[in-house]
Order: sequence, then structure tokens, then C-alpha cells
Amino acid sequence: MSKVERFPKFAADASRPEQFEVVDAPRVDEPEKVEAAPEEQPTDSHALANADHDEKGYAQLDHGQTEVKDLGWNESPAEVPNPLVGGLQNEELWTLIRRFNKQMYHVKALQEPPLGGLDLNIADEEEFSPDKLRANIERLYMTVGVGMVGFWKHIARLRSWRERDRTIAFAAVYFIAWAIDFLVPTIVAFLIVLIVYPPARTYCFPPAPLALIDSKTGGIKKPTAGVLGSDNSLTAAPEKHQGEAVEQEASNFVNSFTSIAISSAAGKHPQGDPHGDEQGASGLEDRAPDPTNLAMDAADAKDKSGGGQPNAVHDKTKEPTSAAMWSKTRPVMHAIADVSDGWERFGNALSPTPPFPKEKPRLKLAVCLVPVLLISSFTSSYMFVKMNGLFVGFGFFGDPLIWRGLSYLNRKFPHWQKLLEIRNTLLKGVPTNAQLTITLLRIGEANKAPIPPPPYSGPPPPDAAHENAGKNLEHLGVPDGEMTDAIHPDDTAVTTGADAAPKKKQHGRRILGAIKSVTKGGVETILGTDRLKAAAGAEHAKNRLGVLRNGGPNPAGPVEFPCRYRGKKGHAYITITATTPALSWTTEKENIDPVFSIAIEDVKEIKKVGGLGWKTKLVVGWATSREIADGLLIIDKDGNKKQLTAIALREELFNRLVAMGAQMWEAW
Repeated sequence: MSKVERFPKFAADASRPEQFEVVDAPRVDEPEKVEAAPEEQPTDSHALANADHDEKGYAQLDHGQTEVKDLGWNESPAEVPNPLVGGLQNEELWTLIRRFNKQMYHVKALQEPPLGGLDLNIADEEEFSPDKLRANIERLYMTVGVGMVGFWKHIARLRSWRERDRTIAFAAVYFIAWAIDFLVPTIVAFLIVLIVYPPARTYCFPPAPLALIDSKTGGIKKPTAGVLGSDNSLTAAPEKHQGEAVEQEASNFVNSFTSIAISSAAGKHPQGDPHGDEQGASGLEDRAPDPTNLAMDAADAKDKSGGGQPNAVHDKTKEPTSAAMWSKTRPVMHAIADVSDGWERFGNALSPTPPFPKEKPRLKLAVCLVPVLLISSFTSSYMFVKMNGLFVGFGFFGDPLIWRGLSYLNRKFPHWQKLLEIRNTLLKGVPTNAQLTITLLRIGEANKAPIPPPPYSGPPPPDAAHENAGKNLEHLGVPDGEMTDAIHPDDTAVTTGADAAPKKKQHGRRILGAIKSVTKGGVETILGTDRLKAAAGAEHAKNRLGVLRNGGPNPAGPVEFPCRYRGKKGHAYITITATTPALSWTTEKENIDPVFSIAIEDVKEIKKVGGLGWKTKLVVGWATSREIADGLLIIDKDGNKKQLTAIALREELFNRLVAMGAQMWEAW
């Protein structure tokens, strides 16, 4: 059955012209689309985006028009045609885009093609920010953390003997190989089979929901969320859209780690609390003006309360230690990102996502193991131990020779380290998830059908098991009753209504509520005066106009993006039917003549900027509980800067700009 037959309501554009034709954008002449020759594409990502794919989704079809095709930017997920990209379900595509939005902050155009054939690598001089560090730690949790937990739970299942036939097969092969002194070649050959033949992975390691497996016993347990609402998260919390549960876990992981760090600096301990003060008045402590100094201030306060006299003038260790820690933040953040990048590349090599090639990366990995297989087949245990001893001794005592060799390489080949990086050798052409995402976004732009943004989550999902919970898990050998008890919520665990115990009065919350109310009034007053300051010409006040939003979905795009420029209301337009695709901005009253226009090919730098300063954003978000619309700073090749503020769809505008042109980007 063809894709059009599977989704008949999207087969004919004429049935829903109001949703798919975008005709209100400023335009001039409409030339025919000019396809770049493959040899003219600057990177593999650009070439794949413009290639003619065998398996096509709705964003890859020839729509026979010069206008932009709206594939449901303002529709519910059920109304968006599926799949948008061939070989990838919409939920998987939106998961990639959602995580791409949190990872990308600032990009600059490269002058030379990257070594690995794919752009959007992380720059060596990447800027540090606490928010970016947080995003990298969350990404590390979602990739390496969840993957390692899944690996360990597979081992626990094998060791438990609950899946008896599978464990017997593994044990028999292992001990037979050990008995004939053929253990290492057997393990290497097994890895080659898993790499080259993907069905072998499912056969040898049948999947099961991560949260359903007990890491100690290898049996099943009730997920920590109380219900099997998702399969790929460690808590199995319910989710409305694929991937949201593990993303929320990653966010809470960072929050919990930060809370522990601050509590440790403050010396939080039950022995330090007054007896009987369960309620406390700790809400007053939340008025700290600068959260970055909270840990240091709390530590000083703890010392003072204990009789100490901390003094920054006499403490000669405070500033040097703090400076040393902050100086290492960028290398640490870069190292975390490199680990996540490597993990994602290996994952995308083993299980490629269209339009990237399926067989080539797996074969390259398998070929690298073939020499290991051959050497191990003819190497005895004695020879292996002797060689390892030689290498350890040379590494320990051969320092002069090693440094002379490195100095020679640095003189003759200044960038030899870059050439030997795994992304430029073994995994050349294999993308990270960010590089995969921008390729998918470029596919939509190349076909004049921009990918719709991830759906708005809205209210939380119901506390119930997902529709496929417990299915295809017969290999676990668990009785139906035990499985049902594990995957469904326990109704007796939560007591509500008349049976619930009355809540104690929390005076601290009342005090905190009063502080919040006063802060909200002050915030609204300050932001209200911005109109007067903006009228007087204050640029900072102009940039703050309209930044507070009430949340909810944003009916805009893919061509028109409501935003402000220098405080004035208007719309940013992305036009592709003009002589040169461009980003323009017009006021609400002037939809013909743009205030400014930048050719897409001239854009050299795009940076996400906040609608408010980060400390102000924390206070405003806490006091008003309203969303803050952020902005974009766009710099062209001549160094001209245009800052758009209060953009309702900031992430979507950023994604369209980075995916449209032929620029090769680098992440900063």
C-alpha cells in the first residue's frame, strides 16, 4: 500500500487548500527551482538533503508549486501527514527536533568544508554558559546514562536464569570456547555478527522496558513511576509524545544534583534544624538576588552561625579556587559533549536513520574487527600477556621517545590530531543526532515543505499504562497476573478525598506567597514602564517589550513569524520565491515594503538571545508564571546586526534559517 493510500485525506491538495498554501508572504518574481549539482554541495548533509530518495515522506514529495507547502504547522499531531520523512515516524522526528532545540544556541558559518564531511560540529572555542552545561549534562544522561543502564539490565537478565533457554545457550557457547582456548575470537566474531546483521541483536537480546527490569535480580518490578507509561525511560513515567519522559528525567537529574550540591555547601543536616520546626520559614531564603552566589553565601552563613568568621579579605583560597574551577568549565563541558557525540555516532552507525546510508557504516565497523579476530585466533594467552607487558613498560619508561615523536608530528603535520579523530576516520560521514536533525530539516527546505515543529504538550498525560504496555514480553517468562500488577498503577497507593489526612497549615508557604505577590506587582510595574522608556529611545527597554506571553500553542509559520524589531510589532518573513531567498521584517501596518531584508546566503552568524537577563528571567518566571519570548541575533557577512525580539516561534525560525542556505555551520 502506498503512502498516499495510507493517508487518503492528504492525497489531494485541493481538498484543504487553506492549510497547505501560503500566499500572504511578500514576493516578487518566481523563478524555477535550480538544483545544485552533487559536486557543488558543500557537505554530505547538503547532498543528502537534495538527493532523490527511494523512500519518501510527505516533505519529500514534489508538490508542483513555487510557494511553501504548509504540512500542518498549526495542526494537531493527528492532522499532520505521517511520515514527513521517509523511513522515520513523526514522533521520532519530533523527538530529534525537540532535543536539537535545546542543544543549539549559537552557530557561525565556516569558510572551509569540515574534515568529516558533515557540518555543525562543536567548535573548539565553544562559548561556556551554565545553561549550555546543563543541556550537555541532560544530553549525557539521555544517551550514555540510559544506554549504560540498559546494557547492565541485559546482563542482569542473563545472569538471573529467568530466561532459561537464552542463558543456557550463552553459557554453553562461553564455556565451550573457554575449554578450547577460543574465547576471544568467539567474542569478537559475536560482535561482528551483531554489527553486520541487526536482527541478531533483537534475537540475542530481546527488548524489554527499562523500568520494568530489576537491575539486581533480573526479574520484573513495578516501575518507580508506579505505572508503565513509557518504555525507554528509567522511571517509565507517562508521556504524551515519544521521548518526553526521558527528557523530563534528565532535567530532574540535573535539578537533583544541583540541589544536593547547594545543600552540601550550606551544610544542610537534620542535626542543624531546631527540634519540632517541621514547617519552617525557609521561604524567606528564596529571595537571594544572585543564584550563582547562593552556594558560596550559604557556606559563609553556615560558618558564621557556627561561630566562625569567614572573611574574603583574609581567605586567600576562595578567589583562586573559584577561578580555577570556572576556568575548567569549558573543557569539561566540551568533554561531556564529545562523549555524547561519540555515543550518538556509534548509535547512528549501528542503526542508521534515513537518508544516511544503512550498510556502509556497519561494514566499516565490522572490517575494523576482522584483524582483531585473525590475530586473536593465532595468539595464545601467554603471548597476549607478554605483549601487554611490553606496551605497559614502553608507556612508562619511553617518555623521551614518545615526546620526540609527538614533537616531530606537530612540526610536520600541525593538525594530525584532527585527522586521527574517530569522526574523521572510522566514523566519517556518520552523524550525531544534531547533524542528523539538520539534514532532515534541510530535506524539508529543499522540497519547499518545512518540517512542522514538535507538538505542544499542554496538559500532563494521564496516569495510565501506554496502549502497548506488556505486549511481546513473553520471553521474560512472567505470569500474566504479575505482569499486570507491574505495568498498571496501584489504586491503593494514593489516598484522596475524605480518607485523606488533613494537611497541616504551612505558614512558610503563606509567607512565600505574600513575597511572590509583592514581587509580581513590582515586576509588572517595572515592565510597564518599559513602554515609556522605549518611547524615549532606550534600546534595552525596546528589546523587553512584549516578552511576556501566556503560553500555549503559537499559530504562526512556516513563512510568517510574529516578533518585534526595535520594540515595534511586526512579522519576520522568510521568502523563497524572490530572486534570492531572504529574511525580511515588516511592521503590522506595512506588509509590502520591508523595514530590512537579509539574503539567506549572506547570513554568517545566528545566536539565540534571551528576552530578559537570566537573573531577571528567573525572578519574572517565578513571580508571574508566564512564558518569556526570547529573540535572535542575526549577523550578515558585512557585520550588520539585526536583533529580533519577542519571537513566539523562536526555535522554529532559528531552524529554518540554519537549514535553508548552503552555509556550513559550526556550533558555538
